[in-house]
Amino acid sequence: MLNDKLQIQLKHYIIDGNNLIGKDKILNQIQKKNKQQSREKLSFMLSRYFSSTKSSVSLHFDGFEKESVKTSNLKIIYSNNSSADNKIKSEIEKSKNPRNIILITSDNNLIEFGRVCSCKVIRSEDFTYQLKQANEDFEDQIKTGTNLNVEEYKKLFGVNSSDND
Repeated sequence: MLNDKLQIQLKHYIIDGNNLIGKDKILNQIQKKNKQQSREKLSFMLSRYFSSTKSSVSLHFDGFEKESVKTSNLKIIYSNNSSADNKIKSEIEKSKNPRNIILITSDNNLIEFGRVCSCKVIRSEDFTYQLKQANEDFEDQIKTGTNLNVEEYKKLFGVNSSDND
């Protein structure tokens, strides 16, 4: 029973990946040259951002998976023949408790859908700012060698201790 209550309180982030890339100047420039590279960079930034949280994260992209992006704490969903917007709506509809969902997008149609379903919505522009701040702090920690131990690095790069056997 206690486990059920704890699980209900956990936040689940649903991220409109292409929309978020489009709102970040650097990622948007990368995407114009290499879509896969922009997806990998965003995935890496999000993985760092969420590495110390207990939240679950679904990152949605339009189209098909070309190369697998390895992350330890993100579920990456490709829309294949559908649209990412439809996949996002479907995920929200299937949720047992949409109040625990934080939808990150600037797509007006998705924003309205999320609000009608009682999701919290954060605009991509606002989240991009939060993400950049957190990544700058993280890079400062790497430069100074503070607050990161070996286990945190392993978690960040998706390496399990058992992988080294």
